[in-house]
Amino acid sequence: MSGSLFYTGLSGLGVARTALMTTAHNTANVYTAGYSRQVAEIATGSAISSGSGFIGSGANVSTISRSYDRYLTAQLSSAQSASAALAANSTQINRIDTLLADKTSGIAPLMQSFFTSVQGVANTPADPAARQQMISSAQALASKFRATDQYLSDLNSSVNDQIVGSVDQINTYASKIAGLNQQISQISAMAGGQPPNDLLDQRDQLVSQLSQIVDVKVLQQDNGKYNVFIATGQSLVVGDYAASMAAVNSAADPTRKAIALQGFAGNTAELPDGAITGGSLGGLLSFRSDTLIPTQNAIGRLAMSVSDAVNAQHKLGVDLNGALGKDFFTQSVPGAISNANNAGNLELDATLTNASQLTASDYSVSVTDVAGTLTYTVTRLSDKTSMGSFTTFPISFDGVSLSAGTGTAQAGDSFLIQPTRTGARDLDVLTRDPAKVAAASPIVTGNTAGNKGSGALGAATVNAGYPATPLAGTVTLSFDATTGNLTGFPATSAVTVTLANGSTTTYAAGAPVPYTAGAKMSFDGVTVSMTGAPSQGDTFTIGKNTGGVSDGSNALLLGALQRKTTMANGTATFNGAYSQIVSEVGNRAMAIKVAATTQDSVTSQIKASQQAISGVNQDEETANLLMFQQMYQANAKVIQTASTIFDAILGIRG
Repeated sequence: MSGSLFYTGLSGLGVARTALMTTAHNTANVYTAGYSRQVAEIATGSAISSGSGFIGSGANVSTISRSYDRYLTAQLSSAQSASAALAANSTQINRIDTLLADKTSGIAPLMQSFFTSVQGVANTPADPAARQQMISSAQALASKFRATDQYLSDLNSSVNDQIVGSVDQINTYASKIAGLNQQISQISAMAGGQPPNDLLDQRDQLVSQLSQIVDVKVLQQDNGKYNVFIATGQSLVVGDYAASMAAVNSAADPTRKAIALQGFAGNTAELPDGAITGGSLGGLLSFRSDTLIPTQNAIGRLAMSVSDAVNAQHKLGVDLNGALGKDFFTQSVPGAISNANNAGNLELDATLTNASQLTASDYSVSVTDVAGTLTYTVTRLSDKTSMGSFTTFPISFDGVSLSAGTGTAQAGDSFLIQPTRTGARDLDVLTRDPAKVAAASPIVTGNTAGNKGSGALGAATVNAGYPATPLAGTVTLSFDATTGNLTGFPATSAVTVTLANGSTTTYAAGAPVPYTAGAKMSFDGVTVSMTGAPSQGDTFTIGKNTGGVSDGSNALLLGALQRKTTMANGTATFNGAYSQIVSEVGNRAMAIKVAATTQDSVTSQIKASQQAISGVNQDEETANLLMFQQMYQANAKVIQTASTIFDAILGIRG
């Protein structure tokens, strides 16, 4: 009996010792990241049969388990991934929001300054200082556009660098997880299937850290090894093996880094940006596709629209030397990029056809073989809208025209069209000589001093067709009171009369034109109107302006561009379009901030639930220490009692 009592006490002493060591281990790791509280699972020993029934033989520790909930851990991993994505996106978008919202030195105030200086030239066209101020304001505006584009390009480079760093981290974590899979399997087998809890915690912590870079899905095999999947189900870790990821230049756009996954067989496949979600990497890719690229395109579209409108109007005026105006700004050219994986060698040429139709989107052109004919399908990437399928060039869509350059295409080829990406980068001022600012109208009108009636010919305007067909000489109009007609129009051009109600009538070249007060009369790209009541024989002249010293009429039209709806198919002004850019970025920044706050709250709640199960509670562990200490002391007393009994028995026998 004493022997049985001795071994029973000894078993209890061993259990108490193991429980104390487990509690001490918990206390030592209370602040260890990813540590799960461990528990000594105590079971009774096998009972011994006797005539009086079964007598217990003490206790033993069946295993050391960790307080762990697989489903809560998976939820926490997913929540942390979402929080990290929103945090990364928010950090980047706030940088653009701050840039665009600058009310003192941003694009909006400099654009206002430019048009104010244009109005200054209209008021004092002969003042060289006013002309120089217009040029200087234009240069400041162009410089700001370029600086803004450079800032956005630098952001793109920063995103590329962060993608490279993230990929390196992913590969490191994947390799460590695969290594732990192997180590856990080996150690568990050597220990008779007992779980190596600390290694399991380390592996879960690696998965948690990996999920903060990219969203992952974990599947546990029957042997306890983890299979880790990313993107749309691509294998990153399978048992003891880890795939390798790489940051490569995108085949579609070499200025962007893309994610490529090298499989276990050595094959490498580039993943679309949309396939990577969650984590800081997913947040970066989302920021780039949803905010950075659209914003850079929108700023470029604004620059191209300003350039196109100002150039068109500037070329309709004459400078101080009487010469027709030239382009005031440089004009960016839409980009067409061949995919690096194309089998064909076709190069596409893109040209701007209508700036008012430009959007802030990029476009893809895919080549397919339809019944033996190469077909080019254009898709607007911002909303995935098909712009049509074409079999011949040129291909026109949204203010852009594509033509075939050198080479030939093959089915499966693709191209990326960037109509406005470099619009801000390429903006500069071409007219830098104040005397060459075309502030005057190319046409001057006159009312003969001897006229007897009240008829007055107003200032003339010209349209885009005028520079191609300038007036050959002065046109003198005479009023015939008998017929009520004006005569003297050029014999080489028809005249179109537009009444106040919008109705139009066209008269043959050289034919008399009925006079209607206020009606617009157009010929050879020139439009004039007359008011009042002319008398018989009154004459009026329309001629070329040979020196626009005191004429600022074209500068007035240049200034009026600020208020014209020249963008978005004639629905937005320059300021309106820029305000929309600022508003969209600001609204997105606020939406992401709110989403991040909400997601952080969800993550905190899940983490609290997970820690309630897996976390170490110091008060609880202190109580356990006292409890197991008492257990240790009690079992030591049992052993001491058994020893006393054994000594007494030996004394009786002696």
